[in-house]
Amino acid sequence: MGLDLHGDPIALTAALVDIPSESRHEQRIAAEIEAALRDQTSGFEIVRNGDAVLARTNLGRPTRVLLAGHIDTVPAADNLPSRLADGVLHGCGTSDMKSGDAVFLHLAATVAEPAHDITLVMYDCEEIEAAANGLGRIERELPDWLRADVAILGEPSGGFIEAGCQGTIRVVVSAAGTRAHSARSWLGDNAIHKLGEVLARLKAYRARNVDIDGCTYREGLSAVRIDGGVAGNVIPDAASVTVNFRFAPDRTVDAALAHVREVFDGLDVHIEQTDGAAGALPGLTEPAAAALVDAAGGQVRAKYGWTDVARFSALGIPAVNYGPGDPNLAHRADEHVDTAQITAATDMLRRYLSG
Repeated sequence: MGLDLHGDPIALTAALVDIPSESRHEQRIAAEIEAALRDQTSGFEIVRNGDAVLARTNLGRPTRVLLAGHIDTVPAADNLPSRLADGVLHGCGTSDMKSGDAVFLHLAATVAEPAHDITLVMYDCEEIEAAANGLGRIERELPDWLRADVAILGEPSGGFIEAGCQGTIRVVVSAAGTRAHSARSWLGDNAIHKLGEVLARLKAYRARNVDIDGCTYREGLSAVRIDGGVAGNVIPDAASVTVNFRFAPDRTVDAALAHVREVFDGLDVHIEQTDGAAGALPGLTEPAAAALVDAAGGQVRAKYGWTDVARFSALGIPAVNYGPGDPNLAHRADEHVDTAQITAATDMLRRYLSG
């Protein structure tokens, strides 16, 4: 029996969870989603792109809303199949983000007269390296499918609209020294000791709070790894600390890197950027996004962390995270979702899509 898009979205969530869909193994779930959309919706153009399924209306509405959800999960942790108990659905992907997918699929099938044209993007390989992300492939191969006035990513947000997202960069701060026997330490130059001032500056760092469109983004500069040492009797000649800077979306990646360099200015260290991704501005003043905020009763907060909303922001599309589930439960063995949040998200988005 296939997926029932017209039934209870809680039951649809459980059905999606019960289809194993670890990243790079989404063939079955994509096939079942495609079949259900073709059989149970009307007025949608539907295409398959790899293991992503895309559907859209072309009703001539003045605005277009894009609903995007990834259909893959991290590897299961003995938490399949799903289990419903006392209003809580347990299982791999319940929160991240099969419940969000279920809400979107259900609404695509049941909102008969939408006030907006709707684009639905169910995509693959979000939980692994960015180069494999299905949204990137869709942007390259089917860019017109990502055009919209506002994009809603169904990541778990506890029922709040989480607007935009932080940017992130990682740098390796390296110190060089001179190797020597530890019994004659004065003959060497200890690279690990040089990192002391790096750590002191990180400890003393005061994060910036930035208000954008009523959302407060708090930045953070943190040591996340330390490497160094040769042996128990050797003064080390090299050591490094990896630093992660989570920055507000009013900074570019280049500006964030410049800020990190300012923090460590004057120290005898080398700084190399190893990773970076721009954040996303919330864009809540755009009419389609403002209407979404109104439908949610003004329950809006900044998104901490990086999500695929940044991809839409880079295309000039206001984007938010909105979905049932607690983001702190994502990827855990005890992952679960409160079913009341599934119902509430469905009701709110139905009001918004129906105008």
